[in-house]
Order: sequence, then structure tokens, then C-alpha cells
Amino acid sequence: MPYAAITYRIKPGHEDEIAAIFEGFQRVDRPDFTGDSGQAAGRLLGTGVFVKDETLIRVIHYEGDFAAVGKHMAAQKGVHILEEKLAPYLAEERDTSSPEAFAAYFRNATMRSIAQLTVDTHPAGNSAP
Repeated sequence: MPYAAITYRIKPGHEDEIAAIFEGFQRVDRPDFTGDSGQAAGRLLGTGVFVKDETLIRVIHYEGDFAAVGKHMAAQKGVHILEEKLAPYLAEERDTSSPEAFAAYFRNATMRSIAQLTVDTHPAGNSAP
């Protein structure tokens, strides 16, 4: 089950305001999401949000097609409310007003994954005692 990280460049000195915005975040309407043709495409397993100085990172734990995650998030009312509240604290403006614009930002803000290690892939976890 992979993880993805989305970056936000923020204005420094606003960590408390940003934390307050995320405390009131309206979660997605359902964790399961579909692909373009309506078939099951995956599931959101969890998220974590981290802030320090000029960087905000949202970590997404999911199953399935990551492109479908972005489309699912773009359709969520709570995500658009959050984006509107975050806008004054962002160092760089971005357009997330339409599903297409949101999906483009989502793609471009995704960090490159260089390692994803789990207990399932640990060599000691695969050997007999």
C-alpha cells in the first residue's frame, strides 16, 4: 500500500493558522474511489499533514490508482473549502477551482518517492524463526 506526498510552499510564520485550518478539515465523503469508467480504482487509507517553516507536506496512504486519488479529491467539497482557507498563506498562487486544474496541481505538487519500506518488505519479516 503506497504513500504519496504533496508539497505546499507557504509563507513563513503562519504554522499555527495553517494548523487551525487543518484541524477543521472536512474529510472525504467516502474512502473508496472509482476510475474514469466508474470501476473501483482504489481506497484512501489515511493522511498526515506536516508543517515547518515554509513547507507544508500532506502524506497520503492509499491503495490503487494514484491519478484516481487526485480526481476523487478534486470532487470533494471539504478539499475546496480547505484550499480557499489556505490561499492567503500560500507562497505561490495555484488554480484548484476546477477538477482539471486541481488534478494538474495535484500531479505537479507530488514529491518523487525514493523509498517506501514496510514490514512486508523487510528481509527479517520473511524468514522463519
